[in-house]
Parts: sequence; C-alpha cells; structure tokens
Amino acid sequence: MELVKARVKVYKAVIDSEWFTLEDLTCLVGKNESGKTAILEALEKINAARTERGDFRETDYPRVLSEDYNEGEVAVETVWSLSDEEVAELGRLAGDPGAVTSRQVTVTKNYGNELGWSLPLNMGASVEALLASGSLNAAEAEPLKSAANPQELIKALGALPEPTPKQTALHQTLSSLLPNGSLSASARAYLRTRLPVFVYYAEYDRLPGRISVNQVIQHRDNSTLESLVGANVFMALLSMVGTSLDDLVNINTSEALISKLEGVESRMSKRIFKYWSQNKHLKVRFRFHEAAPGDDAPFNTGKVFQTRIENTRHEATISLDERSTGFIWFFSFLVWFSEVQKTYGENLIVLLDEPGLSLHAKAQEDLLRFINEELLTKYQVIYSTHSPFMIDSSNLLSCRTVEDVTAGDGEVLGTKVNSEVLKANGDTLFPLRAALGYDISQSLFVGEHTLLVEGPSDLLYIQWASQTLDAAGRVGLDHRWTVTPCGGITKVPSFLALFSGNNLHVAVLADLADGVRNKVREIQDSELLQDGHVFVATDYSANERNADTEDILGRAFYVDLINAAYGLTGGKKMPAKKAADADDRVVEEAKTFASDWSDKRYDHYTPSKYLITHPEAVSGKSLDEALDNFERLFKDLNELLP
Repeated sequence: MELVKARVKVYKAVIDSEWFTLEDLTCLVGKNESGKTAILEALEKINAARTERGDFRETDYPRVLSEDYNEGEVAVETVWSLSDEEVAELGRLAGDPGAVTSRQVTVTKNYGNELGWSLPLNMGASVEALLASGSLNAAEAEPLKSAANPQELIKALGALPEPTPKQTALHQTLSSLLPNGSLSASARAYLRTRLPVFVYYAEYDRLPGRISVNQVIQHRDNSTLESLVGANVFMALLSMVGTSLDDLVNINTSEALISKLEGVESRMSKRIFKYWSQNKHLKVRFRFHEAAPGDDAPFNTGKVFQTRIENTRHEATISLDERSTGFIWFFSFLVWFSEVQKTYGENLIVLLDEPGLSLHAKAQEDLLRFINEELLTKYQVIYSTHSPFMIDSSNLLSCRTVEDVTAGDGEVLGTKVNSEVLKANGDTLFPLRAALGYDISQSLFVGEHTLLVEGPSDLLYIQWASQTLDAAGRVGLDHRWTVTPCGGITKVPSFLALFSGNNLHVAVLADLADGVRNKVREIQDSELLQDGHVFVATDYSANERNADTEDILGRAFYVDLINAAYGLTGGKKMPAKKAADADDRVVEEAKTFASDWSDKRYDHYTPSKYLITHPEAVSGKSLDEALDNFERLFKDLNELLP
C-alpha cells in the first residue's frame, strides 16, 4: 500500500487541511507555527510505530471547536494505492478479480481511535462469482440469490434445513475463504497487515554523550521511559550492540561486550562518514564502565555508558555532547533508523519533523543525499522543513506548502496544505525560491573548468572565434572550458566565494583600463586564483595599455562589424581610419562615434549577437588578425587544463 493522498480534518491547529497528494518523497514547506508538525503527527496516528503516540485524545481537538467535540468524528483521512499483489488477494477473497472496482482504498481514524475502511468491492459481483464457484444447479442456487453480500450468502447457506452436498461444500469453502464471516471483514483484516507503519523522528530524539544505565532502568520500571531525553535512541543503540539494559548491569565478563561494541563502532563510523562530509577524520567510540563517585548525579553511581567521537587527526576523543548539534542529530538519527529497519523492515513510512534543523547548509545537503540514496529506495518519506538546503530543487513539485490561514473577515481557517506548490504566499514560498535560486546559481553557465569573462558579448566573441578556428582546423578553446559572464572584474571575488564549494578550476579574461587596473592587479596578487590564471586583453591585442575583448578582434575587424551590424552605409559608416583624438579602446571610439546617431542606439551586445548569426560579416586581413589573436589566447588557456 502506498499513501497517495491525505486530509487532516480536525487536529490541534488544523481545522481542515483539505486534500493534498503525496509522493515517494514529499516535503512540507512552511513557516514556523504553520502546522507542519501537526500534519505529520496526525498522519502518524493512522498506524504509529510507537503505541504511546498512536491515539487521538480529546485535548488534541482544535480549541476553537471544543464545544463540537465528538468521539466519532474523523480526525484524518488517507487514500492508498494498492499493489498488484494486494488487488489480486482482494480478488481472490471476493471470488472474482472483477469484483475489485478500484486500486484505491480509503482509511480513516476518528477520535475514538477506530480505523474506518472504504473498500473498492462490488458485493453483488462477488456473490455471483462465489455462487458460480459452487457449480450449483438452479434449484440449489435459488434460495441463495437474495444474498446482498458474501456475509449474507454464508448465513443463508448455514441456515438451509437440508443442504445438498454441493451447498454443504460451498458453505465450507466460503467459511474457510472468509474466516471473519464477511468479505469486508476479511478484506480489512488482510489490508490491516499490509498497512505501513508510520515512524516519526523529531529534533528531541537525540542520544546524550553519557547515559546512566541505572537511571534508564528506573524509568523503564516506572513506565516513564518516554520522559527521559534520548532514551529511545539509547535503547536502539543497545539493540544494535545486541544487548539489553539488564545484560549491561549484570555483565560479568567484558570481552564479549567489547567485541560487540567495536563491531558497532566500525559499522556506525562507516555509515555516518559516508554521508557526513564536514569532517572525515572522526570515528565513533563507545565506553562502558563503573560510575566515578566524584561525577555529578546520576553519573556517580552504577554503570555509565558513554558515546565518544575520536578525531584521528588530533588523536583525542571527546564526548558526543561536545560535538556540534548538527553532528549529534545526524548520529542519533542513524542509530534510531538502524533500529527502525531492524524492527519494521520495509513496510513503513518515514516521517521526519524538521530534519537537520541544526545542520550546516552543506550537511543538510548530505542529509538530503542520505534520504534519497538510503531511504527512498525502500520507504516512502514525508518531511517538513523551512530550510532551502533541505529542498530538492530538481523536484520542486514534490513539495507541499503549509500555511496557517485566516479569512479576510478574520475567521480562523487553520492549517491548509496545498499541493499546488507555487500558489502560496511569499513568506511560505521563500525557501522554495531560495532553493531554486541557489541551484540555478550553482549550475547556470558553470562547469568544472570555468573561464570568467566580464559580459555576455565577451562570451559570444569567444564562441565565434573558437567555432571559426575549429572549422579551419586551427586551435579553438577546449570544450572543457565553460565561459561564464560574471558582470565585471569587480564581481570576480564574489563569484569565487559563491562557487568555492564546487571545487572549480577558474581562469579570468579581463578588460584592462585605467579605472580597473588596480582591481586586476589585486586579483593577480591575491590567492583567489592560481598563478597565471588571470589573462588581460592587452596581451592579445595591438593596444598595450588599455584593451577590451573587442580589441582582441582588432580595430579594423570591429569597425567592419559595427557597420554591418547597424546597417551603416555611405557617409554614415564608421571610418576605417582612426581619428587622431580617438580613444585607444575601439569600444570607446565606437561609443563616441555613435553619440550622433538619432535612429539607433549603440551597445556592446548588438555587434556580438550579429557576428554569431552572420559569421561571414567580416573577411580578409582583419579576419585573419582577429583569429590569430584569439588562437594565441586559446592556446594559453588550454595549457592550464590537466
């Protein structure tokens, strides 16, 4: 059974969430206090792994509706999709696959904590099929035809005063097929065994660095284990070790326990540090010893179990409590989930309430990778978040927005869940927008080897030159380079800071002019880039002091390109001979020349765009000089590649 749709009707701040669909991985996105936790808790109660969390209580009923409380009122509705195996079994129970009218079944739970089932079964078709299976003659079938469902059919067979052998055989067959006495009851009993278990994990389920075993036993014996912080995770850890509380207290020899602890240390270390990328020099260590009288209570009597983390670089261990909050959460979650897998196998749904809230952004990405690689292969996962780094930007449509809604007249409508993810208000959508923006910024025009240029026109000139050189059998820019406009030389440090986590190999092609000369020099002298990875246009043009990418093309080439791009003819053409007072940079010369235009507007981009679409626009000697200049540049850049 796969959960495909849900609706929380009345639970805490939820008055009616309205129906929302669910995927293999569903992310509930919303602000603090929007009701995300309430949605997860209500879903959990359909079939909670922890029985103490499985019941709806009167105090869970929305306060604004408290006068309307009714134990029979449905708190949560769910729709499930049946597997081929489950549909086939319902068909077998009904006596006819055709009696199963849908692949979906609805399961509800009310405040009396009763499950309700809406089954896709055609009772009339089932009765016909079951009667036909008995091969009864017309006379034998006649007194049974009035049965509206298999339950009535079984009763009618049992009430026959003198049943024939075929009627007796059919009665025995149906009684065996439907031991609960009815098709509905048998179908419910079967599907109840197929209903996934909901396992819920929240921030507070964390393993302490030290555990007083005596204290845990005391809470267990008093049935108050749930009130002890970290007790559930500790019990899960003991299960992993293959021991129990009583075994720890009564242990006589340490060698067997040490062997078990070291085995779990090894397994946990490998699993954690497969996904914990923040520090690869750590190992898990467990210690079990008599309490030291001088320690604080309750660690001064009885037995103490410690979880410590060894830093192999510094050859020292510290208590788990002293690690970062994010690491403690990640460690505790993996311990807990290992026990969940052991106890419940694959038939479960994982509910994660704000997972990794205290994790660094990069560690949240590690956690999301763990969810995708380790959980989704076996389990359906529903989690809540308001962090953009816990949102899979490649699958935004798997998100559901959660909002606490008030009508225009002030009426409280409660928590609403919307499957149309982009229709929520701006505050709710903020994490989604941030996730999408971050993903785009991490991938748009960025590659392993990135050549930063100042603007889009530079990108187009480089593309044109490389394609033209390649077509002529000469040296173009290696395809491994990704050319990225960054908005100017002053933006280079910001770009490198933004993308430093991607392990990029970066080079820069910079224009050189009096106003930015110091900026270029600062980047060359800094440690932002490797030595020799800053290229300036003056090195590849006839201009020795000031030059742009357009000067690499050469003045003659660019003048011809301007005339072609803007359709200048006759006396309106930009002159082939440079004026004595013209700027060294051909772009500045063109800008001055175009200042007298009344019907056109000059910009950097138009000539480059024209050249890409009309590569034949310039020919002759000026073309050869432009290609020679760019080929020298490309050779120098290509030498930087491994």
